[in-house]
Amino acid sequence: MDWFTAPGYWLSRLVFQRALAGVYLVAFLAAALQFRALLGERGMLPVPRFVARVPFRRAPSLFHWRYSDRLFAACAWTGCAVSAALLAGVDGYLPLGAAMALWLVPWALYLSIVNVGQTWYGFGWESLLLETGFLAVFLGNDEVAPPVVVLFLLRWLLFRVEFGAGLIKMRGDACWRNLTCLHHHHETQPMPGPLSWFFHHLPGPLHKVEVAANHVTQLVVPFLLFAPQPVATAAATLMVLTQLWLVLSGNFAWLNWITIVLAVPALRLPHDAPSVPDAPLWYEVVVLAVAALLLFLSYHPVVNMLSRRQVMNRSFDPLHLVNTYGAFGSVNRVRHEIVVEGTLDEVPREDGDWRAYEFRGKPGDPRRWPRQFAPYHLRLDWMMWFAALSPGYAGTWFGALVERLLENDPDTLRLLRRSPFPPDRPPRHVRARLFRYRYTTWRELRETGACWERTYVREYLPPTRLTAPVREP
Repeated sequence: MDWFTAPGYWLSRLVFQRALAGVYLVAFLAAALQFRALLGERGMLPVPRFVARVPFRRAPSLFHWRYSDRLFAACAWTGCAVSAALLAGVDGYLPLGAAMALWLVPWALYLSIVNVGQTWYGFGWESLLLETGFLAVFLGNDEVAPPVVVLFLLRWLLFRVEFGAGLIKMRGDACWRNLTCLHHHHETQPMPGPLSWFFHHLPGPLHKVEVAANHVTQLVVPFLLFAPQPVATAAATLMVLTQLWLVLSGNFAWLNWITIVLAVPALRLPHDAPSVPDAPLWYEVVVLAVAALLLFLSYHPVVNMLSRRQVMNRSFDPLHLVNTYGAFGSVNRVRHEIVVEGTLDEVPREDGDWRAYEFRGKPGDPRRWPRQFAPYHLRLDWMMWFAALSPGYAGTWFGALVERLLENDPDTLRLLRRSPFPPDRPPRHVRARLFRYRYTTWRELRETGACWERTYVREYLPPTRLTAPVREP
């Protein structure tokens, strides 16, 4: 069928596939380096405990058949290896069916991780990576030109990401409608980046221009993705530029990068398309059947997106094939941070020798400037931001975190930037206090060298100690 493929998007597919493989690689690397403390057998939210109470049909994962930290590590590092192979273009040297099977491997492995990841994997970009990765399975390799229907489904996904995010803002916080949200967002976002302080101090009128431009990009431009070329290319380019602006202004894991990747198939990149034979019949049948399934599954996400009670970042099927997205429907006006401290004192005193733990990405020491971590995802740091919003976000794991700090657990300490205690001398007590953080002014920055100013608010967790002997490793 001549209409089935679009040879003019050959280079766009190539760039999309390599970029997506890069995002997969980052995701699997984060899983491999962080899982033991978060999800391992001795983790804060152990996988075995989860699979014992949640049936396979609700959360399909190979870990329902067997779990061990060694198996999880093998899955994560296998995902890294396959992602690196796809990044290097190995799929282009394989037969079409084998290439599709190779692309299916990282999707299946990451699905197994996400479906047992619990709170640590409750972010919208997990489902976004899975939905994008599933579509990539059917995009083909050098043996066929890119299928039109898969290119359309990728644009449909990008449309839902952007338009859903735009709608949740207009229906949510009033500051999006009066264009003042960015007066607060750069200061209160989950994990500021090295330039966030400067973005916060941009003039107020420019912040309003940013918000207005965001509304146009998310509520108007997405419809142009389905327009003829070169309009679709212009729309996708504008989305890429908007996402790069967000990359500069904060650390949002790979959310911005996967959105940029999704925009690539809409770009008509100039190139000389190689001559290839027609797509085999079996491939056409499979692609059309999958497309029909995904369009059918789009019903609930579309209903949610158009509903006045729209919710963000929800999966409507356990395989995360078609999901709903959105971010920052509301913006905090005040930033709170939890400062976790320990002491070697046998009897904890308010004025005792309390030493603070420093996290890698979340603000702590007011003089420490934020660093760039995205697209790498610091899961514990992100959840600490949520925990500061409400103790309800921390109910399932914060106590376990404190327990492991009291044990000087090596896997947990590796998630931190610095522990104030030597490995052989754990703290006797750990406490947590809530502080209000705000960016310093230009004058305060020059005088003190600190980018943050903080004020004590209240006790978050009173001094706590172990009531049982430390577990043997």
